[in-house]
Amino acid sequence: MALKATIYKAELTVSDMDRHHYGTYPLTIAQHPSETLLRMMIRITLFALYADEQLEFTKGLSSDEEPDLWQRSYNDDIKLWIDIGQPEEKRLRKACHRAEKVHLVGYIGNAFDVWWKQNETKCRQYDNLRVIRISEDFVSQVESLASRTMRLQATIQDGTLWLGDDTHSIELTPEVLWDGDKS
Repeated sequence: MALKATIYKAELTVSDMDRHHYGTYPLTIAQHPSETLLRMMIRITLFALYADEQLEFTKGLSSDEEPDLWQRSYNDDIKLWIDIGQPEEKRLRKACHRAEKVHLVGYIGNAFDVWWKQNETKCRQYDNLRVIRISEDFVSQVESLASRTMRLQATIQDGTLWLGDDTHSIELTPEVLWDGDKS
């Protein structure tokens, strides 16, 4: 018998002063049986950073053909492809050819650093790719915000995200390792 996804609900209020984007998003997040709680919280964090009416979670780990999040245009073109982790170069190349912009986010310290060292030259070939690292400090705290029903607030100003609930807040300034996507 196959394991089923665990469903989480989040009400995410975003105040992005850098992009002048403000909104409240009722999110339903399906945590794949093989997905860690940390990875799921990274997906929510990325939703906050890139919040948009057209941004959506995908099948993620359940599909090789989709990223973790994407933003599609009304005619179904992929405007933004957001992947988490350490993809194979073939997947990255395919994403860069399918989407207008591709953002790759690494969050597992040493493992991602090794991946980056091995793949940096290849990544620098894609002018629609941005590679971002999330700090160990943020990674060590973000799981503490998780619960089956969450009310989260995200404030973004000067490139820094503050993500919190009613009891505490954590800070993240993503480190950009490569930015072929200068927009």
